[in-house]
Amino acid sequence: MEAALNIDRSVSGQPWRWRRTADPGLGMDALVDELLLARGVARDDLARHRDPRIRDFLPDPSSFRDMDKGARRVADAVQQGETIAIFGDYDVDGATSAALLTLLLRRLGAEPIVYIPDRLMEGYGPSGKALVELQQRGARVAICVDCGAQAFDALQQASDAGLDVVVVDHHQCATLLPVAYAMINPNRLDEHADGAAHGHLAAVGMAFLLGVALLRELRARGSFEALAEPKILDLLDLVALGTVADVARLKSLNRAFVTQGLKIMAGRQNVGLSALAEAARLVKPPSCRDLGFALGPRINAGGRVGKSDLGVRLLTATDPEEARTIASELDRLNEERRAIEMLVCEQAEAQAREQGAAPVITVMSGGWHQGVIGIVAGRIKERFGRPAIVIAETEDGTGKGSGRSISGVDLGAAVLAAKESGLLIAGGGHAMAAGLTLPAGGLEAFRTFINERLAGDVEQSRADRALLLDALLAPGGVAAALCDALDTAGPYGAGWPSPRVAAGPVRLLKTGIVGDGHVRGIGCGDDGKSFKWIAFRSAATPLGQALLSSPGDQRWWLAGTIKRDEWNGGNAAEMHLEDAALA
Repeated sequence: MEAALNIDRSVSGQPWRWRRTADPGLGMDALVDELLLARGVARDDLARHRDPRIRDFLPDPSSFRDMDKGARRVADAVQQGETIAIFGDYDVDGATSAALLTLLLRRLGAEPIVYIPDRLMEGYGPSGKALVELQQRGARVAICVDCGAQAFDALQQASDAGLDVVVVDHHQCATLLPVAYAMINPNRLDEHADGAAHGHLAAVGMAFLLGVALLRELRARGSFEALAEPKILDLLDLVALGTVADVARLKSLNRAFVTQGLKIMAGRQNVGLSALAEAARLVKPPSCRDLGFALGPRINAGGRVGKSDLGVRLLTATDPEEARTIASELDRLNEERRAIEMLVCEQAEAQAREQGAAPVITVMSGGWHQGVIGIVAGRIKERFGRPAIVIAETEDGTGKGSGRSISGVDLGAAVLAAKESGLLIAGGGHAMAAGLTLPAGGLEAFRTFINERLAGDVEQSRADRALLLDALLAPGGVAAALCDALDTAGPYGAGWPSPRVAAGPVRLLKTGIVGDGHVRGIGCGDDGKSFKWIAFRSAATPLGQALLSSPGDQRWWLAGTIKRDEWNGGNAAEMHLEDAALA
């Protein structure tokens, strides 16, 4: 990548690079196209990506193995009045997947049994005991969403009991697959090329595709001659929430899911989501960031520290008062989760500092709440810039662990390899996140394995670390009009990074500390044009110290993202500062 502004080492100790070498054929009026090209869109495909619509990105569901088989079995159950059970994971992706299929089946005249396992008592994924109990309650078909790819024993027990199980998952698969009526997963090793190209979808995206296939099957059977066909696009708000909360890469179909899902969510059609937005004190239509930082954590709080089925109960609620009660409870549980998380994070960081330059940070302790270890792993990863695995030791000496990775390091595959090597009781996931069960006394052997396996990938990822910039602005260019242009290339999230710009040269005026260690000030150009900036939680960092001690005549390049100044409104904007370098 081309060096930006000749900066090889900024205040934060990293080089600045242009995300993409600018095409001389593009002017500044084509900023949106430039952003799309920099995120991997082919030039001849720009029109489709400027306004991502479902119809332009939706694959034929039949391109996935077992999709048609699974859809036919569910269609049979709907038509014959068989009881259908939905077994979902306890996180947001599982809750939204279960809710989407529940609402769709209700509109088709079926009332499914919904089962969400307890995180602490039952752990991740389907158990044979739970599936057999669902069969004994009358279920003839069970749909496992966001779980099942590694549930060999449980699915065998279900099969032996005569329960047809359709698995809708996205987690990485082993060479051998569990016994299931249908195994729908784009990350099957034997998946067709067209299906495998969608391996970045969250489980809720795969559940949506099953819904499309189901409606198509019922349509072909003439089911909608007497029954109005449900509008599955009305459920895209759930798809958007699950996709963002599961940190799925926002490219191609996922970006269309989120773009269109946010429009549905703005209409507040889902009673539960409307109540949750109220509990989260969101007065404007939710943004992509709100899904990840306001709504998602509250849904997750039920599975982490409360009742695991609260999320899906909220998302399928029809009574506004009941929805407000559940949303209020999830809001309370989220506050409880945050307090627990802070304590565990403090202890985990202390252990992490003792591991020196280990490629993967692996920490474990008794007394850590299993419901927050995934969040803490994410915090440790951000703090140290390396993959992190946080393990809660249980009373019998085994450990329940959750890991988060960095770009270019496939943690899920490594954890699966550790399991296949006999180092784990259970384990799997995807590139950026994984879960595992550690045998008693197995920490050091696992730590050695994971460090040796990922050392090269981590080294390469960290060596490639640079601040990637999309554009260079004069100080007067930091304005709300620019925010409008940048928003057009969104929504932004995992795999589709927010545009980062450099502005300057500027002198720093009115620099000071505000709030919880935030540093803010004004950048003023030689032409007198200026803009506000803020560097969050930076007061104790090299960046914050350099900004605070800068002489008034020193000139800087400032780099970060441009956001509307919500307090002042109008045409005001400010920079959320990430780095700085002397001009």
